Amino acid sequence: MKTRRILIVAFLLVLLLSACGPAAEEPAVVEPSGVDTTALCEGDDFGCAVIAPGQTIKIGMGSPMTGGNAAFGIDAEQSGLIAVEDAGEFMGFQFELIAEDDGGTPEGGAAVANKFAADPTIVGVAGHLFSGATFAALPIYEEIGIPMLSPSATNPDLTRQGSRVFNRVPFTDEAQGAAAAEYMYNELGFRKIAFLHDGQDYGKGLAEIAAATFESLGGEVVALMGLTPGEADYSPVLSTIAADSPDALYLGGYTQEGVVLTNNMKTSGLEDVVFFGCDGTFGVDFLSRTGANGEGTYHATPRTPPETPEKDAFDAAYTTRWGQAPGELSPFTWNSYDTTTMLIKMVQEVAVMGSDGSLYIPRGALVDAVRGLANYVGISGTYTCAPVGDCNIEGPTFWIVEGGEFVAVN
Repeated sequence: MKTRRILIVAFLLVLLLSACGPAAEEPAVVEPSGVDTTALCEGDDFGCAVIAPGQTIKIGMGSPMTGGNAAFGIDAEQSGLIAVEDAGEFMGFQFELIAEDDGGTPEGGAAVANKFAADPTIVGVAGHLFSGATFAALPIYEEIGIPMLSPSATNPDLTRQGSRVFNRVPFTDEAQGAAAAEYMYNELGFRKIAFLHDGQDYGKGLAEIAAATFESLGGEVVALMGLTPGEADYSPVLSTIAADSPDALYLGGYTQEGVVLTNNMKTSGLEDVVFFGCDGTFGVDFLSRTGANGEGTYHATPRTPPETPEKDAFDAAYTTRWGQAPGELSPFTWNSYDTTTMLIKMVQEVAVMGSDGSLYIPRGALVDAVRGLANYVGISGTYTCAPVGDCNIEGPTFWIVEGGEFVAVN
């Protein structure tokens, strides 16, 4: 009986302490903005994205996530996922990244864009990554007012079409191609170069710009030709090029073709010829697939981001979450985080809470807010978007592979 009394007393004390203790914290109540959402949406060029309670605010991303260039898409998605987690809650809503595999191709780009356009909760696209896919996707987003902010689509013509929705943060192929030609001619002393490309919007344009600049400097272009993407052996093409005894072979393209060319060069009479790649061939995937054959090859990336507490925090989070360092899978790790974050911040700037508890995002206002980015400080750099959508004018960093690692040379 005594034990029972003690238990009852203890139980009553627990109840008393619970009643006297601090109340459980209630979720913050977000009051309606007072804005007439009907007038807001009717007055916007593209209307509003309406996010109902329980839904997420979606940021799309289109990139190659399977196949020989999958490292680029996987890296972009991993960065974007950290960005939406860092964003946290906004007016009671969560952001969500929707990453889709476009294969890096025009056909895939159009398919993903149509899928995103059919989802009324997708408000912006951190992409697409590859220029060919971007060209195909752009008109679809243009029609319905979904802003694009690409971390890596560099074809110069993308910002020459008068698009209202397309923007990007990398340097263009004009900057990269010209810089590569000047580096090869002035710094490496090359006088004869064979220029190859994959026939796609990115690679072809890049190789043509590099070749034209190299020739204007006084160099000899011994070849300017396209390859069939995805081939397992380019030895016949390389054997023909070997007859012209070039100093280097420059590729405008991606890792898949870069790996095959580099490995084939050692058995095609080009053993002493330097392979010079681009930002499309940079990454640990190239190193692991070429091994010793990759030694002495050159590649390009965007400028290395400045060391800041914000970058350090992201680098630590990326490494812990994914088990590899940022910048290993592709040179656009930090760009992908920044483009996703910029879109999120612009959503936060224009969104209003409706009296019905839904979040209203005027699409035209969001398009204009993204284009109007000015002095935005990200972890990859500081960005101001020009009227055509180019938000970065910095040139590339070049790297040489030494001891199985990338070493910066400029």
